Amino acid sequence: MRVFLDACVLYPPLLRRLVLAAAAEGLFHPLWSARVLDEWLIATARKAPDQLAEAEADRALLTTRFPEALCPAAPDLEATLSLPDPADAHVLAAAAEARANLLLTLNLRDFPRRTLAAHGIEARHPDSLLWELWSDAPTPMETVLATALPGLDPPSRRGPLKRARLSRLGKAQAA
Repeated sequence: MRVFLDACVLYPPLLRRLVLAAAAEGLFHPLWSARVLDEWLIATARKAPDQLAEAEADRALLTTRFPEALCPAAPDLEATLSLPDPADAHVLAAAAEARANLLLTLNLRDFPRRTLAAHGIEARHPDSLLWELWSDAPTPMETVLATALPGLDPPSRRGPLKRARLSRLGKAQAA
């Protein structure tokens, strides 16, 4: 499964750790563009400047750990796309150029199904994907959760996961 990550999935540190740990476990192949990585750093600088150095270090690690994840820009395709937020056209263009199956985003409204379907892509919320991975592969996902939330037992994970907008995954931990 080829999953293109929107910048909003990379900015919250916990969400980034979970998604990338799942990719490191081989549960999917992550994809992104240089522009998405730039947007992530800009969002971090604006919302949490104290975390910028960590984000910059994480970016360097990402490019080393997942060298095949970086997708080329597709400006010709981008120019033809019409989305509710025109600033997101580069995301869909890069995802289509990379032949992604999924576009992982918190902003589902910005990526209409019909528009994505024309490129063979489905938009998914991280909670939906991570919960599905938990259901299908609980052992590797336990490793993912233990890595992203060190020192917390499953019931204690619910609060941080809920705050990260991962309520279904959090409920699964509390069960």
